[in-house]
Amino acid sequence: MLQQKSDPNQTSNMEEIFGSQGLFARHHPDYEYRPGQVAMAEAVTDALANKHHLLVEAGTGTGKTLAYLVPAIATGKRVIISTGTKNLQEQLFNKDIPFLQKVLPKKFRAMYLKGRSNYLCLLRLKRAESQPVLQGLDEMDHFDLVKNWAYESETGDRAELVELPDNVSFWRHIDARSDTCLGQKCPDFDACFITKARQRALDSEIIIVNHHLFFADLALRDKEWGQVLPDYSAVIFDEAHQIEDIAAQYFGATVSNYQVDDLLNDISRLAIADVDSAREITKVSARVAKHAEYFWMTFLGGESGFSISTFNGEGRFVIRPQMFVRKDRNGQEVLSPAGERFRALRQSLDRLSAELTGVKDAPPEMDAIKRRTEQLKFDLDFTVLNGDDTFVNWCERRGRGVFLQATPIDASGILNDRMFSQIESVVLTSATLTTANSFSFIRKRLGIDKASELIAESNYDYPTQSLLYLPPKMPDPRDGSFAEAAANEIIKLLNASRGRAFVLCTSNAQMKTLRELVEYRIEFPVLMQGEGSRSGILDRFRETPNAVLFATASFWQGVDVRGEALSCVIIDKLPFAVPSDPVVAARQRYLDNHGGNSFSDYSVPQAVITLKQGIGRLIRSATDRGVISVLDPRLVTKNYGQSFLKSLPPARVTRKIEDVEQFFATG
Repeated sequence: MLQQKSDPNQTSNMEEIFGSQGLFARHHPDYEYRPGQVAMAEAVTDALANKHHLLVEAGTGTGKTLAYLVPAIATGKRVIISTGTKNLQEQLFNKDIPFLQKVLPKKFRAMYLKGRSNYLCLLRLKRAESQPVLQGLDEMDHFDLVKNWAYESETGDRAELVELPDNVSFWRHIDARSDTCLGQKCPDFDACFITKARQRALDSEIIIVNHHLFFADLALRDKEWGQVLPDYSAVIFDEAHQIEDIAAQYFGATVSNYQVDDLLNDISRLAIADVDSAREITKVSARVAKHAEYFWMTFLGGESGFSISTFNGEGRFVIRPQMFVRKDRNGQEVLSPAGERFRALRQSLDRLSAELTGVKDAPPEMDAIKRRTEQLKFDLDFTVLNGDDTFVNWCERRGRGVFLQATPIDASGILNDRMFSQIESVVLTSATLTTANSFSFIRKRLGIDKASELIAESNYDYPTQSLLYLPPKMPDPRDGSFAEAAANEIIKLLNASRGRAFVLCTSNAQMKTLRELVEYRIEFPVLMQGEGSRSGILDRFRETPNAVLFATASFWQGVDVRGEALSCVIIDKLPFAVPSDPVVAARQRYLDNHGGNSFSDYSVPQAVITLKQGIGRLIRSATDRGVISVLDPRLVTKNYGQSFLKSLPPARVTRKIEDVEQFFATG
């Protein structure tokens, strides 16, 4: 515990900073005293000082951001702050950090870092000037824009280029991704934006990252290349309910057709002085390209591909080794047509690897190319033929992209070994970490053996500010009449709230169906996710009086609309994970096979946390008020419904639409 109570940066008594007469109250005219914020700040201070882990559920309105930033700054050590989104990163750095630098006596330095692909590589930019990476005349102008900016920018962060479209094709040829990095061999090493970012990080006590960057870096900690973050004493995760899925992504393996294409394109641009080697590498690369095309066609159905019943359209599908290696009538293992294609691709990659190794006076990029080639071979083997039952192998198709992945089914052991056992103090906080006031689910999923716990109460008056409406006599969601019944209830609610609502759905199909059933029966403007960018849709919602937004997964969390513009949140069904999803199905099967109950131990708690996130969109300030409605009757008809109800904010509950109408009439 920090001792000197006279210094607000070194005190465990956070009342001196957060109290009604404290430091913040004296410097911020709109400051509001929040007991939950003080309790959280004291708990974080203790965890960081005494080097133990901490779980904090901090309800909306607690003020959790300052409650963890102040103790982190007080340590004087390097602390990583990991957030769920880049937007939250920027909010912390541009709003909260400047305020604290102004009012806290203790001076500190802070910076924020993004993933490497957000930054420009100066060497790749120079090489791209003489290589055919542009598509169309428009990209020539955009490329000139990047070139001019490159010599003015201090950070090399693409976000500075507000005029650059998101979909320019050439950025992936000039970004600073780790697999193309030459490290200290690069002639632009000293001027490199990544080098400069690392130096700023070394000079900073507070480093703000997002979860993807943190776990990408953690996965590379035992390697000699690609690491961005300097050593640190503690990490604080905001929106910590997201980290299981993100961590699993980086502790598995991924390979895609785009990855193969990028490797071959970069090989074609190598300046190889040895004419014979260059000729042979070109020949072998063409062979790799041919076999890769045949291999990826395997996942698109058709002749010699997997059946349409297995791979039908876009989505996620399980990959099993039996799809590639089968047993004949004699019990002997033989390759399927898909296996033959895989073997041909792997053999051509082996040949390519051998040719790359034999180049005399190789250019400096060769080491990175050889490393990428070997990693590609490993990832292909692991995602296709891996028989490790602790991983699930699956394929995802998105447009023209085919992505093969191997994901650990249970990431708890990896997280315990790589993070909780290695880092002095890990603080995990979110508005949604508990189910029925218990942290047991998140503890098991993340592998946290020893940690303190705190539920920091929200400062909002939910019984006064909100009403939970559970409509009576709704059919089961699996019944064909559910959509029509749901649409009727949505119309009643929207008429009562005068629009100003989110309709959060559990699938794209349901979202479109409900929008079609509702839109022409109400007088309010209707928006739908997918009709523009996420930020653009949100801006339109805020700016359009009485708007109604139909949305799915990405709008259930990380969305902040304050005031009367959002006065009603309607949720169609309890948000159980899709059981056919390969990772979800594998986790459920694993629990069932190891003596657990996948429904009660995984499906229900996971859905509870998601539901809490969706409901959390409504009350975002002390002056907000509104109605929450869950249309799914299982909330009251099934025993497990109590797990949901016990986990929700303490709003008044009604089953009468008249109470909803009265709520809005008196608002």
